[in-house]
Amino acid sequence: MSANPPAKDVRAEMRQPRNSVFSIGSNLGDRLEYLNLAVRALRATPGLRLTGVSSVYATAPVGVLTQPDFLNAVVTAESTLPSMVMLERALAIEDAFNRVRTTRWGPRTIDVDLIMVGDRQLETPELTLPHPRAHERAFVLVPWLEVQPDAVLVGHGRIADLVAGLDTAGVHRCDEERIDW
Repeated sequence: MSANPPAKDVRAEMRQPRNSVFSIGSNLGDRLEYLNLAVRALRATPGLRLTGVSSVYATAPVGVLTQPDFLNAVVTAESTLPSMVMLERALAIEDAFNRVRTTRWGPRTIDVDLIMVGDRQLETPELTLPHPRAHERAFVLVPWLEVQPDAVLVGHGRIADLVAGLDTAGVHRCDEERIDW
């Protein structure tokens, strides 16, 4: 009998669903409709099971301040998909709803960011996990806290603690707006 522990079955481990978090936002056109369309597209993704959708939040723009306010929300899911496949899906949703990338942090019909996939830490030219600025973005953390009050952002700590350290004055829940999921 060998004293070595059995090797992990990496393929079986990859099939285990992981908590995944997406941030969605829009500040052009029918902002609420774009959020709804993005959530429907995520829900229709094989291998991705939505577990929560936050309330809609009106938020001040970040970066380029001379643009309309955003509507933002967070979508949580369980997924067996590889991180890069989820990123490709997010980008495909943006393309489907005419996201134009002319100005960094500029106005957009829809923005779908992959924030976190389980405890995965990754840095490639295409994708950094967790999202490199999520820990400082109230428009991500406030809605995420609503959906997952005990959530932890890998490498940064509890979402509740991160929110407590941020200026959240520009983030307002829109009780009259709803995402159908």
